[in-house]
Amino acid sequence: MARSAVDVVVPVAGDAATVRALLSRLSSLPRIEGDTVTVVDNRGVGVEDPRVVVATAQRSSYYARNRGAERGRAPWILFLDADVVAAPDHLDRLLATAPGERVGVLAGAVADVPPEPDAGPAVRWAWAKGSMSQEVTLGHGRWAFAQTANCAVRRSAFEAVGGFAEGIRSGGDADLCWRLREAGWALERRPGAVVVHHNRTTVRGMLRQRARHGSGAAWLGARWPGALPARRWPGLLLWGARRAAVGVRALARGDRDAAAEGLLDGPAVWAFELGRLVPNRAPAGTPGPWRRPAASASARRRSSSSSRTTHRRT
Repeated sequence: MARSAVDVVVPVAGDAATVRALLSRLSSLPRIEGDTVTVVDNRGVGVEDPRVVVATAQRSSYYARNRGAERGRAPWILFLDADVVAAPDHLDRLLATAPGERVGVLAGAVADVPPEPDAGPAVRWAWAKGSMSQEVTLGHGRWAFAQTANCAVRRSAFEAVGGFAEGIRSGGDADLCWRLREAGWALERRPGAVVVHHNRTTVRGMLRQRARHGSGAAWLGARWPGALPARRWPGLLLWGARRAAVGVRALARGDRDAAAEGLLDGPAVWAFELGRLVPNRAPAGTPGPWRRPAASASARRRSSSSSRTTHRRT
C-alpha cells in the first residue's frame, strides 16, 4: 500500500556552510508525489534555495518549525533536527504501516553515534547514556513524549491544537505531545525508522545543552503540574560524588568510557537541575510575525498560571 505524503521540516541555526550541508544530506531522501523538504533558517544566513525558508523573528526552533510546517500541505509533517542523519528510506520506514485514525504522533527512533577511538569525554558520555534516545522520553509514563529529533505529526492534529508553543527555547516537543494527548490523539512508536544523532563534542557544549533542557523542564512543570519534577539536591550531591569516585577509578585503569560516564554523570545532572533556574524565553530575533498556538480551556488556564509563576521567579 502506498504511504501518505510527508512534509519534512528541519530548523537550523548554523552558518551558510551548515545550511548547505544539511540541504545536501536531505537530498538523499527519495520522495513520492506530494512530499516536500523545508529547511528553516533561524538566523538568516542568506542561502538562496527554494527549499529554504527564513524565519528569524524569534531565535526559537519551535517558531522555526511552525513556519516550516505552514509551507506544506501533506497529511504528515516529519520534524527532524539538523544534527541527525536519516537513511534514504526513512520516510518509507516511518509510514510502512498506515497509522490508525486517532494516531497523531509517530515517534521514530534516535541512535547516538558511537564514539571514535579518539573521541572526547562528552561524546563518550552521551553515547553511554543514550542521551538522545527516544526510549528515554517515551519512558516517562503519563508524561511520555516524542522528541523532535525524529517525530512525525498528523497535520490535521497539529493544526487543531495550534502547533508548537512559541517564544521558548526548550520543551516544545513535550508540550505539543501532551496537548495532542489531551485532545484525544495517540502516540505510536516507529522503532524501524531510525536517525543517527551527532552529539555535542565538548563538555562545555554538552553542559549548556543540558542546562537548556533543564530550563524547558521547569517551564513544562509550571505549565503541566506534576511533569518532570526536580530532584532533591542533598541526595543528588552525594550521588554525584560517588559517581565521580567511580570515574576516577575507571580513569586509573584506563577505561575511558567508564571514566567519562562516572566523571560527567554528576555535572550533567547538576547542569540540568541548575538550568531550571534559567528563564525558558527564546531570545528575540529580527522583528517579524508572532503566533501563539491555540489551546483548550484547561491548557489556557495552565498557561496563565505558568506565566504568573515565571514572572515571580524572574
